[in-house]
Amino acid sequence: MQKYLYEYKEISSLNEKLINHIKENKSLHKYFKEDWGKIKTRQYCGILNFEDNDYYVLPKIADEESKNLDIFIYMLMYVYDIKLSNEQIASCENEKHTIIEVLVQLFAQNLLSELKKGLYKEYITEQENLTTLKGKYLINENLKYNFTKNKIYCEYDEFSENNTLNQFFLYAIKELQKYVKNKKILKQCELIFDEVESFKMDIDRLNIYFNRINQRYKTSFEMALLLLQKTIPLFSKGKKSFAFLFDMNILFEKFVGKIINEIEEDVFIPKKYKEFGSLKLKPDIIVNSKNLIIDCKYKRIDMQKIDRNDKYQMYAYGNNFQGIKKTMLLYPKNLNKDIELNESVVHNLGNNDKKVELQIKKIDLSFNGKYREYIEDIKKKMKKILEEKGWEYARLY
Repeated sequence: MQKYLYEYKEISSLNEKLINHIKENKSLHKYFKEDWGKIKTRQYCGILNFEDNDYYVLPKIADEESKNLDIFIYMLMYVYDIKLSNEQIASCENEKHTIIEVLVQLFAQNLLSELKKGLYKEYITEQENLTTLKGKYLINENLKYNFTKNKIYCEYDEFSENNTLNQFFLYAIKELQKYVKNKKILKQCELIFDEVESFKMDIDRLNIYFNRINQRYKTSFEMALLLLQKTIPLFSKGKKSFAFLFDMNILFEKFVGKIINEIEEDVFIPKKYKEFGSLKLKPDIIVNSKNLIIDCKYKRIDMQKIDRNDKYQMYAYGNNFQGIKKTMLLYPKNLNKDIELNESVVHNLGNNDKKVELQIKKIDLSFNGKYREYIEDIKKKMKKILEEKGWEYARLY
C-alpha cells in the first residue's frame, strides 16, 4: 500500500509505527528530524518501505499527490538521463509498482539486453603455481615457494569474464533483489555471471574504466551505481525494510544546471572547488555568456534577513571569478509560495569597483502534463528568468 508524506512536514501521529521505526533506525536520523518527540521530514525525497507499506516522501509542488510524484520522477529522469515510458510512470501512480521497482526493472532489462550480445571479457593478470610454464617465469616467487622441481610459479594474462565490471554487476544484481518483488530478469542476469566471483564490494572505491569495448555497459553501470548509492537497507525487530532517498538540494541544483546548460551558450558547471588564496569557491552554475553566477538554494527565503553566508558567498564569487559581476540566488517557488518577492530588484553587495549585483529569483517547478512537455516548460521559465533585467536597485548589506 502506498502512502504520501511531504518534505519539511511533521509525520502524523496516526503513523505511530513508522515514527518508532524512524527513531529506532540510526541510518534514518540523517533524513528525518526529531523535534520534541515529533518526527519531521527534511529535504530528502523518495520512498521508505516499512511493513509492506511504501511511504513516498515528495516535494510539495502541485496540489495533487499524483502530480507531485510525476514531477519528482521527471526531475530524476532528466538529471540522471533515465528513459521511462509513460506507462512505467503511470504504474507508479496506480500503485502497480514503486519507483524503485520500475528503476530496478529498467536496469535489469538494459543489462540483459547487453549480456545477450556477449559477456564482457578483458585480460586479467594472474599469478599461479603450475606444473608447466605459462607466461612469465617469476624467479623470486619460485625461490620463495617452490622447494621441489615439479611446480613453476608463473604470471600470465587470461582473457576472462571474472573482471571488476562483471563482479560489480553481479554484486548489484544480488543486492537489488532484496528491494523488489519481481526478481525474474535479475535472476536471468545472475545466471549469465555464473563464472564470475561473487563478493561484497565497496561502491565508493570502484576502479572501473570504460573504453570502446565495454562502453555499451556504461548506462547499466551508472543506473546500478545510482540505485546502490541511494538505497539504504534497514532492519526493525528482525524485519527487513529499506529507504530510497534523494537530497532535493542536490537534485534541484543538478536539474537547474542541466536546464541552463541546454538553453544557454558557454555554461560551466564546476565539479570541484577553485582556490583563491585561503578561499575555496565552487559556484553551482557559471553562465559566461551573461557574466553571471547562479547558486541554487532549495529552501525558504527569509526576505527580512537573507542568509549572511549566502550574501558573502555571492560577493566572493563576484570578486574572485574574472569577468563576473552579476550573481543570482535561485529558489524553488513551491517552498516560497507565500513569500512576496519583487524579482526585478537588483541588490548591490559592496561598493565601487568591488560592487557585485545580486538578484533573487524563484522558479515554478509545477506543470500538469507529460515528461517532454514538462522539460520544455521549465526551459521556457528558466529562459524568461535569465532574460529579465532588473531596473530597481536596493542596497543589501
